[in-house]
Amino acid sequence: MLQIFHNNRCGKSRKCLSMLETSGKEFEIIPYLTTPPTAEELQEVLEKLNLNPIDLVRQKEKTWIDNFKGKDFTDEELIKIMITNPILIERPLLISEEKAIIARDEENIINFLKK
Repeated sequence: MLQIFHNNRCGKSRKCLSMLETSGKEFEIIPYLTTPPTAEELQEVLEKLNLNPIDLVRQKEKTWIDNFKGKDFTDEELIKIMITNPILIERPLLISEEKAIIARDEENIINFLKK
């Protein structure tokens, strides 16, 4: 079953959810802001994305700029930062059993849903 890390206040996330709803595929909505992933779950998502933790951080987010910008962190520290501050996790994320994407581009979502 597909999963979407969803933030209802985000237009791109709402668009992705709408595309999922019309796709006919089964999916689960993960309200990651109120139910953040565990370190293990986030690590699994990163592996499916084939990204380093810093690549999943919303570095223009005020929380990042005010508290973390310009500092060096290990991958483990970045994962803890994202779990503690889930607003920093890029969105929306579409996740299947095999892979994941940052679903900000409509064409990428369409290609992801075809598989």
